[in-house]
Formats: sequence, C-alpha cells, structure tokens
Amino acid sequence: MMGVKNRASLAACKDYADGVYFSIDRFSLRARACDITLDGLNDFVSDVKENDLNAYLALNTVIYPDDLDDLDVVIDSVASSDVDAVIAWDPAVITKAVDAGLRVHISTQANVSNWQTVEFYGSLGASRVVLARELSMENIKEIRRNTDIELEVFIHGAMCQAISGRCYLSAYVLGKSANCGECSQPCRWGWKLVGDDGSEVDLEGKYLLSARDLCMIEHIPELIDAGVNAFKVEGRLKDARYTSTVSRCYREALDSYCDGSYTIEKARSWKEELSSVFNRGFSTGFYFGVPGPDGISIESDMNVSTTKRHAVGVITNYFRKSGAAEVKLLETGIAVGDHIIIEGKSTYFEQAVTEIRSDEGPVLSASSGDVVGIAVKDKVRENDRVYRLEIPD
Repeated sequence: MMGVKNRASLAACKDYADGVYFSIDRFSLRARACDITLDGLNDFVSDVKENDLNAYLALNTVIYPDDLDDLDVVIDSVASSDVDAVIAWDPAVITKAVDAGLRVHISTQANVSNWQTVEFYGSLGASRVVLARELSMENIKEIRRNTDIELEVFIHGAMCQAISGRCYLSAYVLGKSANCGECSQPCRWGWKLVGDDGSEVDLEGKYLLSARDLCMIEHIPELIDAGVNAFKVEGRLKDARYTSTVSRCYREALDSYCDGSYTIEKARSWKEELSSVFNRGFSTGFYFGVPGPDGISIESDMNVSTTKRHAVGVITNYFRKSGAAEVKLLETGIAVGDHIIIEGKSTYFEQAVTEIRSDEGPVLSASSGDVVGIAVKDKVRENDRVYRLEIPD
C-alpha cells in the first residue's frame, strides 16, 4: 500500500501498488497533504477505483471536543463513498466509522504491540491492525500465531524518534502538534548540548535526533514468512518520482518472491535504486533489534539521495496539437539532453529535453528568466512545475 497526496502520486504508483492510502483536508497526520478535499473525495476515490486499486482514508489525528461535529460530517461523506476502509486510532473515529458501516484499520498511532490488543481492536470492529513500528520480527511472528486479524506493517519511509509517532517535541517547541498533523520536525534540526553551567559540547555539525529512513527491501521473504498481510510505504508528502520508484521496486521484489526468483543480489540492486530518491540513509528500524547509532543519520538532517532534482520553472501554456509546452524558467536554465520531471497535482512524467525553441527559433539551451517552448511527451497543465534531474554517472 502506497501513501499518495494527489492524482500525480496516484498516477505514479498505479501500475505497482495494490492500494493507496491518503488524507483529506482535515483529521490527518499529514496536514500539508491537503490536495484531496472532502468535497473532492468521491472524484478521487473514483480515480483510484478506475485503476483497480483499494482506497484507504487516514483519519488518524487526536480528536478534541470541538472536532466532533466536523467528524460527523466527514464520516457521513466517507460512508457514501467507495472508500474501502478508514485508518484510525482515536475511539471516537473508530466507533463512528463502525456505526456508519465502514471498515476500520487501526493506525500505527495506536502503538499496538501484542496480540491481545489486536484482538481488542477486532472486538471493536476493526478488520486490520497496522502494528507499532517498534516491534521486532519475532514480536510480529508471535502476534500472528495468536490472531487471525489482518496485520499490516511499514516497510519503507521516514521513521519518527517517538514511540509510534506520538511526539510532543514540535508542539512544545513551536506550538505545532504532530498529533494533529502539524509536525515541524525539530528532530531533524542541529541541536546544541548545553550544561547547567552554560558550557557547550561541540557537536561538529552532527545531528543527534534525525532517524534514518526504514528500508526492508532486503528482507521481503522474512516479512512474508512472518505472516504479514499488507505492506505499507510512507510517502504522503513525497514527490511523485519517489512514489513511482519506491512502489515499483517493492512490487518487483514481491513478484520475485512469488515466482521464486528473489535473490539478495536483486534486493541490493533495488536498494541502489531506492537510494536515488529522497532518503535520509537507510536502516531496518526495530525489526532486528533496538536501533543503535547506526539508526541515526548523524551526518545529515535531510535528503542524501544520489540523484538530485533542481527546480527549473513553471508551465505557462500547453499546445496539444504540436505536443509542446511553454515554460517560464524561474530558477535555473535547461539544455537539450537534460532529464526533466514535469509534475503537478494531476501531472507526472519524466522525459529528456529533445527540443527547445525561443523567439529566434531552435536553441540548444536557455537561461533563467527566459520563456521557451519545449517538446513534451504527454499532456501538461498550467502551473505544473518543471524539475531537472542531476543523475550521477
């Protein structure tokens, strides 16, 4: 199951994922992923279904008293849609969803860490439980042996410093609650160690709280043998290229396991591809023991991917008959032969720049500030963004 934030992300993973999970403009732990609104829910779910995918809606924030009336409105709308299940952990959402006849998957926010808790949520009407990220492979096997309820685990993406993401650091420091979808990620900052006497420890630019990303591509067989029913990839705030690459690599790994061709050599090749999109370095999280220093991205707070993308400009017009687009180069220039991404809320594809035209005719390159035409291989839309990929040899 792949996390998506809009139609472009859906298009990027539709050929690889079995289902997508997403947020609307409220009650989501990814408040910035708000391209899909409650008013547009039915249309988006219809798009998901047209691609033969399951649709799972995350309603996984803390619910406060002032939220209850709005929650009723959301549940009523979801109940009249084709959403396959809601992902929740707050009992208010669970009970309202079950009463409305909706299937419920328990969010990892519930920190479910044993089979009796799985069974408890099953007694409330849940059909699937997303297990706590802090469980080992042996813990998961033990839970599987004692319950028939569907189990889901995260296999790739950002890891949180706090237990099952229940973090209060952002709320304490900035007044932006992670439990209400507004995390500002202060764990990714460079911090100082200051003693009671005011003395400071020189950290030499190191990051002490920034966890590496989870990557389990080399352990797909163990996860399947553990009895897991569904794999989940974090990605609702990632770009569509990340969505495409990650979903494809894990689809190929799963298919290879099923047809008997999975090898560790293949897995390492997929891991190299995964390192080419956004990541903070990789670890296996808690699956094989409590992470030590190797679970922290000491040298960098953010993206260490081998491939970088640079903002180029914005689409200002599209000429369908000629298969061309007008681009205003805002940040940097482009040249024939460059590998670019064109991405918007409903657009995503990669291509090489095969032709550039200025007012004077064909040119080999153009600079920031220019407005040029380029040949495009698919439909683009006004305000779609253009990025240039810097790919290592």
